[in-house]
Amino acid sequence: MSEPPRKRMVRPPTGGAEEGRGKPARLKTAKLRTPSSQAWLERQINDPFAARARAHGYRSRAAYKLAEIDDKFRLLRPGARVVDLGLAPGGWTQVAIERGVTAIAGVDLLPVEPLPPAQILEMDFTDPACGPRLIELLGGPPDVVLSDMAPNTVGHKQTDHLRIVGLIEAAADFAVEVLKPGGAFVAKAFQGGETSEVIARLKQRFADVRNVKPKASRADSSEVYLVATGFKGR
Repeated sequence: MSEPPRKRMVRPPTGGAEEGRGKPARLKTAKLRTPSSQAWLERQINDPFAARARAHGYRSRAAYKLAEIDDKFRLLRPGARVVDLGLAPGGWTQVAIERGVTAIAGVDLLPVEPLPPAQILEMDFTDPACGPRLIELLGGPPDVVLSDMAPNTVGHKQTDHLRIVGLIEAAADFAVEVLKPGGAFVAKAFQGGETSEVIARLKQRFADVRNVKPKASRADSSEVYLVATGFKGR
């Protein structure tokens, strides 16, 4: 008489956690993926901030960038009016709402799932009709203008660079045009980018202008954030 088959003992996983600890994970199949998309997906899987965002319910890891900036500069508060430029998928707006902001209007080219009480436009920010519409939805001039905008890249370095700088300039011009005195402006920029002219203009209009690199911004990225506070008025 043969012995009954033995049950396999499966050891529980060790050393891992919801926030991304443990051995780096690799995707089981790379079928139909380019090497770059495969690398991007693996980086997302192993990114501790991406894991924390999923656990917390944030729509993107970028939420932690704004959270760290706000911890330092105290920009978001109950009663403040906030504009979020390039808000998709909504991580920054989530942080603002979490910190008590109830008057917030945002815009993106991409559709965004509702985030009450935020008012969300799906349109091109560079459309001349966009700025006035945002202020109308907000119910008055903002205390804070946030911009995490980034252009669609075409793979041509100089063209992509000009697009990036153009969006920073557009966001800065909008902030100077609409902010309340004492207000603040936060915008994505890039180290080595031609942002010196924008920074010089901001320094004329704000009491303090700084480059900030949050911990959630990847170390191998040239991404930084311009944080301008103490708007002097027009």
